[in-house]
Amino acid sequence: MAQKMFDGFDHTQHKDEVEQRWGKEAYARSDEQWRCMDAPGKARWKDEVAPLNAGWISASASGDAPDSATPQELARQHVQWLMSIPGTPAATPSDDIKGYVNGLAEMYVADERFAANYGGRDGAAFVRDSLAVYAEREL
Repeated sequence: MAQKMFDGFDHTQHKDEVEQRWGKEAYARSDEQWRCMDAPGKARWKDEVAPLNAGWISASASGDAPDSATPQELARQHVQWLMSIPGTPAATPSDDIKGYVNGLAEMYVADERFAANYGGRDGAAFVRDSLAVYAEREL
């Protein structure tokens, strides 16, 4: 996992990719939310996701099955975190949250930038599989 996730992160470098995948409105809402956050707010946001990512790495290494209790609790927390991010389909109850979660989880595996947060592709695959189970049961 990146030790300082999002440190030095310039979200604007991904503008074109975000707009292509999720639309201009999604980028604009997310960009506004991030820019309106003060430094302590950004630090709190980063601090919220760090234990989640550490939990995923630990659960992946434990040998637990993706449908077991700990990974499913992590999946619940992960979806709650996604729902707290303005501009994402998960933040809009009328959107296809299940499709969004599954698509994003696939991207965690396919894109090494994401996979690094979960200990690499194997860890990202564990997250994907756990989120898929959760999405099928709960979303």
